[in-house]
Amino acid sequence: MTETTRPRPPDPARSSPDPPIRVRGLLKRYGDLTAVHDLDLDVAAGEVFALLGPNGAGKTTTTEILEGFRERDGGEVGVLGQDPHRAGRAWRARIGIVLQTSNDYAELTVEELVGHFARYYPRPRDVDELIAAVGLTEKRRTRVRGLSGGQRRRLDVALGIVGAPELLFLDEPTTGFDPQARRSFWGLIRQLQDEGTTILLTTHYLDEAEQLADRVGVIAGGRLIEVNSPAHLGGRQHQRARVLWQDNEELTDSPTALVARLSAQFGGEVPGLQVLRPTLEDIYLEMIGGRE
Repeated sequence: MTETTRPRPPDPARSSPDPPIRVRGLLKRYGDLTAVHDLDLDVAAGEVFALLGPNGAGKTTTTEILEGFRERDGGEVGVLGQDPHRAGRAWRARIGIVLQTSNDYAELTVEELVGHFARYYPRPRDVDELIAAVGLTEKRRTRVRGLSGGQRRRLDVALGIVGAPELLFLDEPTTGFDPQARRSFWGLIRQLQDEGTTILLTTHYLDEAEQLADRVGVIAGGRLIEVNSPAHLGGRQHQRARVLWQDNEELTDSPTALVARLSAQFGGEVPGLQVLRPTLEDIYLEMIGGRE
């Protein structure tokens, strides 16, 4: 398994000899079904790591084990230096979780709900600053039931980070977002990373993984196929370019030379010219082999 990491400066206040997430030989069975098989994974401090895979691949099971909500059948798991299945309240206050759906507290306002959750933590973030950070200042006195889908998702994130977590789990955070809301949300995730938060993200949007993740891991059939940067996953950087013009196309390792030759042939502009390289989605679909 090949790994490429973009290093980030450590936070002295949160320094640890172990990475925030360290997994060795993780095993989980449901009867005769092995949902997760011999999975190894490290997530470095301060990075955004995206876990990708088709439905039923083992993403949710793996994440729930890391969050302490599901017991494993084998292997070693360390999250912020502790076994999540045995960790207590002090450990839980150091993590944040944003689930895929959340529909409670419909009658509370944004500021009431964020303030309520802040009281659960020993050192919460400032409520006013947090509401501003997630872009809900103008909606602070709006009841939860009156928020749009994108606004509700921002509120979910606010609740997930109100305790100033060292590690944040995001499960399909932008499902149902329009393009503008998604890009705005991406800015919030980058801001959290800049503040030193380690983020484990699950998503079906490959462009989202490419935009946000330092590294991605592809899981299929309960096995982690590869961990790498989005640019290098599956040898993507070595894939040949596809050059199209008029009704012609050619695969080539030297697209610049081919375009120069075509330009000379046509005496300038090449009609219908496109130079395409495999997208992260192309590589991902090839890796999972039609299991989506």
